[in-house]
Amino acid sequence: MNFTWMVGLLMLIQPLSTQDHLSITHDGKPIERIERDKVTVPLLPVPMVDHDRYNLLLKELDKKTYREPINARIDKSGQIVPEQAGVKLYHKDFAEKFYTYFFNGGTSTLEIPTLPVPPRVDKELLATIRIKQIGHYHTVFNPHNKNRSHNISLAAESLDSSVIFPGEVFSFNQTVGKRTAAKGYMRAPIIVKGEYSEGVGGGICQVSSTLFNAVDNAGVTITQRYSHSRSVSYVPPGRDATVSWYGPDFHFKNTYSDPLLIRAQVHGGVVSVAVYSTDAIEYKPRRVPWASIDQLPKEKKIESHVDTEPAD
Repeated sequence: MNFTWMVGLLMLIQPLSTQDHLSITHDGKPIERIERDKVTVPLLPVPMVDHDRYNLLLKELDKKTYREPINARIDKSGQIVPEQAGVKLYHKDFAEKFYTYFFNGGTSTLEIPTLPVPPRVDKELLATIRIKQIGHYHTVFNPHNKNRSHNISLAAESLDSSVIFPGEVFSFNQTVGKRTAAKGYMRAPIIVKGEYSEGVGGGICQVSSTLFNAVDNAGVTITQRYSHSRSVSYVPPGRDATVSWYGPDFHFKNTYSDPLLIRAQVHGGVVSVAVYSTDAIEYKPRRVPWASIDQLPKEKKIESHVDTEPAD
């Protein structure tokens, strides 16, 4: 702060031009142009930075600079796809360069300083936790129902390669995300207040129910689960886990000492979920009743239409 005032006092001897500007670039491309008077406290004899406006500038630059990291994952062929680091604004370095521009005067260009954002899951971690299968489950569906099959595949793809660290609570909704038409989800049968209807995302509850039975088989602690308002045919009675973006969610907690890896895949009319971890994990599996795979679950023909995404 003393340095700031000293530099400001020097400006009394050599006044700054408020018409100067700062061009801010990212990867060599301009992303912001700042006029000096836009970040200067008005009506002061000594030029000073308006910190409220400076903080607003930082928020804007944060949005334009940030790139989310991408976790390592396992592709459909079983190969590990390496992680990608993200990028964020380096606030301390930017502040030093910004104040240098502000008090030195003149027009200037500043290449925005950044810091890498490491992903939560790298390829080395995946390689160590894909070794031992500790739980699994599969259910069948009618592959000729194109819309429902498509939704099941999308949800399974979002779930696949999820990693749950020790002590972490998994949320199906937060992992898979909101089921919308913009994300590719289609209209298919759902259950609304005990009645069959149709809505965007129908079918995803078969994925959440398959996941529930797989992690239950692995002995994982279930912390939140709700059943449908009427029975479903793809799992035994009482073995379902209904989910809805604006309603129930499915949660479980990793109480083991090692991370857990979820693999979710769809082949033909079968959705499979398996739980993996390190070779050294100590776990207590549970026996779970298996769904019948001899015949396809019964389906309902739906005539009514709704735009919400309730549980299916």
